[in-house]
Amino acid sequence: MRLTMLMSCAVLAGCSGLAHVGRAPDLTPPLASAEHTAMIMGGLPGTLDQPQVARDAASLWAGDRGSLLGDRRAVHKGDILTVVIQIDDKAEMSNTTDRARSASHQMGLPQLFGLPQRLNEVLPAGASTDPAVQVSSSSNASGNGSVRRNEKLTLRIAATVVDVLPNGVLQIQGSQEVRVNFELRELLVSGFVRPDDISRQNEVGYDKIASARISYGGRGQISDMQQPRYGQQIAEQVLPF
Repeated sequence: MRLTMLMSCAVLAGCSGLAHVGRAPDLTPPLASAEHTAMIMGGLPGTLDQPQVARDAASLWAGDRGSLLGDRRAVHKGDILTVVIQIDDKAEMSNTTDRARSASHQMGLPQLFGLPQRLNEVLPAGASTDPAVQVSSSSNASGNGSVRRNEKLTLRIAATVVDVLPNGVLQIQGSQEVRVNFELRELLVSGFVRPDDISRQNEVGYDKIASARISYGGRGQISDMQQPRYGQQIAEQVLPF
């Protein structure tokens, strides 16, 4: 029964991979995203999401976002801001362990009322009670491990405020897809941002995003060639050796 289920899953997975044969991968419909939903369904007027601004009709100064000196940073549900991703991380670790131990034990009973001499006479040839017990042992262990990582990533992506939490923190989510020939590059970002961390240019760095989730990858014919076949992946998970 289990083998039948595994074979069925493998067949279905293989059929899903046939969608890329002869054509480019499909783009995700933008109207089905959470960003689009946040844009068309803003917060209620008078709430923290959409505060009401009192205006004087006789005043020449307007403090709204459409004015010349207005603050155009993203603060409301449905607003758009730019996320700047500049990752340049390096990590290098090296550990070396060397251990050695040796032990030797010997016990003899040369004289005990003449009993050892009597025992030596009846013991088989080559056996003796001097020494009666002799044990020696030795062990050696050595280990060497090193880790070296170097990651560098520079990206910019427009994200949408999908929700405003009761404490004023903005929940953002953004996606970006670029298709070149038969390969699709996909960038996803999500997390929580304080309005104070958004610059006057309406930008925020990735290091100021709480619970940041950044995904940079792709799908298409080249990505499919870099992945093992479904049968090989299943065999590696099922076979115990």
